Amino acid sequence: MVDITHKNNTLRMATAQAIVRVSDAKTIEAIENNLVPKGNVFEMSRAAGLLGIKKTPDLLPDCHPLPIEYAHISYEIEGLEIKISVCVKTIYKTGVEVEAMHGVSIVALNMYDMLKPIDKGVEIFHIKLLEKKGGKSDFKSAKEKITAAVIVCSDSIAEGKNEDYAGKKVIELLEKYNVTTSDYKVIADDKILIENEVQEMLQKSIPLIIFTGGTGLSPRDNTTEAIQPLLEKHIPGIEEAIRNYGQNRTQFAMLSRSLAGMIGESLVLTLPGSTKGAEESIHAIFPAVLHVFDIIKGAKH
Repeated sequence: MVDITHKNNTLRMATAQAIVRVSDAKTIEAIENNLVPKGNVFEMSRAAGLLGIKKTPDLLPDCHPLPIEYAHISYEIEGLEIKISVCVKTIYKTGVEVEAMHGVSIVALNMYDMLKPIDKGVEIFHIKLLEKKGGKSDFKSAKEKITAAVIVCSDSIAEGKNEDYAGKKVIELLEKYNVTTSDYKVIADDKILIENEVQEMLQKSIPLIIFTGGTGLSPRDNTTEAIQPLLEKHIPGIEEAIRNYGQNRTQFAMLSRSLAGMIGESLVLTLPGSTKGAEESIHAIFPAVLHVFDIIKGAKH
């Protein structure tokens, strides 16, 4: 199964369709008048479809078990065709399009089974996905190329005693969201040096300024103290998203003092110095955080 542990829970929705075509108008009359020998075709097929939706991961080995929080099955008769629509919703890490398509397939197959004694010409057509929403596909990467600066704050890396992995991982992940890193530096975890880097990046009009390291509680963790007074608009929601995401993966995430805020039209983020912490922070807020750059240009929230 695909690893989805890095994903966030979001509202996911999918709608699928199938068409059942009968060969005789009398079959449609029997369905509408509830005269089919095996029972009420619509209601029994609806029940079968709900079971099909919920049983999807039991039959398709790569499907993740997930909570089905809404399912709706509807029918529309057009001549000799019955159009079946199945809508499924969940709040989870992965989508429900397979559940919707499996559900609509089971509805169609159950209708076929119920109708075959009275109509040998029943056929099933056009099982397809009509729509899906939710997940990162709803939050597009930056429309225009965004330029970023990544500054690593670490005494040991600046002294050459250790190698930087966190900053390089951040740069790698940013590329997936159409964000190019124009400046990459390693500096000591010194308050004045950090403040100077912020001013330099602001002078260059860098839209996205990311610091890694110095967000913990050790005596030399100074990034938070350096950045906090400089922020003109604090964005606590970004910080909450980072810590909430991390807390679901390690209980030590609550000790991180990551910051987020605006200085002019530049978004400044401070992320943990560990590679895993920095990587998880990017997963937690991208690409949705890039909407900041639309908002400052006048877009609606």
